[in-house]
Amino acid sequence: MKNRVSIKDIAEMVGVSHSTVSRALQGTGRMSDETRARILALADELGYTPDALAQSLVRGRTKTVGVVVTTIADPFVAGIIDGIEQVAGEAGYTVLLGASHMDPDREMAVVENLRQRRVDAVIVTASRVGSHYIEYLQRFGVPIVLVNNMVQGEYLYAITCDQMEGARQATEHLIRLGHQRIAYVGSSFREYSSRERQGGYEKALREAGLTLDPGLVIAPEQRNDVAAGRAALAALWPQHPTAIFAYNDLTAIGVLMAAREMGVRIPQDLSLVGFDDIEATQFVTPPLTTVHQPREAMGQAAMQMALGLLNEDRIQTHRRLACRLVVRNSTVTIRPSIN
Repeated sequence: MKNRVSIKDIAEMVGVSHSTVSRALQGTGRMSDETRARILALADELGYTPDALAQSLVRGRTKTVGVVVTTIADPFVAGIIDGIEQVAGEAGYTVLLGASHMDPDREMAVVENLRQRRVDAVIVTASRVGSHYIEYLQRFGVPIVLVNNMVQGEYLYAITCDQMEGARQATEHLIRLGHQRIAYVGSSFREYSSRERQGGYEKALREAGLTLDPGLVIAPEQRNDVAAGRAALAALWPQHPTAIFAYNDLTAIGVLMAAREMGVRIPQDLSLVGFDDIEATQFVTPPLTTVHQPREAMGQAAMQMALGLLNEDRIQTHRRLACRLVVRNSTVTIRPSIN
């Protein structure tokens, strides 16, 4: 294998100083057109590529961004990472991933590990730590951007989806179809975001003049979303709901699985709505009505915010992107009961 070509090698072959070669490659400095052309031609001929580590030492940046996710198995997270990588790649940044597995202590440990690796910025998805980053930021010394913060409290820089409005749209859709006994299946381990979505659900009921039945609101003690959905239907079915709005799509898929086992037909016996619009919602039977979160756009916005902070631009500190309802075949107009 050939040894890596360095600025020193090019300088010796052309007969100029290291700094002259460096300036020529960067397109700066004064020198004759002939000298600049010789340096650039030789660099191209030898296949010279800049030493990223050496450049990072000079400019004080590593051109890396750390991204903390709940788990890489979460299909919602995958869309956000795609958006981050698109913007990061265009800006010449490399992305380093770490998983928190919904554990606040582990989340902080992953962020600390990224700090030790001298990343230029950190993006945290679905944070369980949230506003605690304000004091941590002062010690960390680099920008930290949250995507879908799951802990109540103010944070300096964040990208979110308007979860309450998305939940309101989902519930309003069911009400327009004639449903009045609408259940909400929340998440026991994502309390803040679950309350946000429950808030939108309750707002839609109030706007329609419907009374909230506490017996139709449940948050099963399950850390697995699919398992939570399965447990929820078994608990709710005796309460005679005609529709269910689930915290997320995986929870709704758990409801679908339980319905199949219990002989409950969806949507004939029970309409069902999820939240997130992950890819699987198009392929389950029936395809799932859900609230679309613009995951890729959220990832792009988070990386753009991080770059803006690095460039010391004046940026909007908290961006809330719009959600939208996607209607598929898991919701239908309620059939009148026959006495």
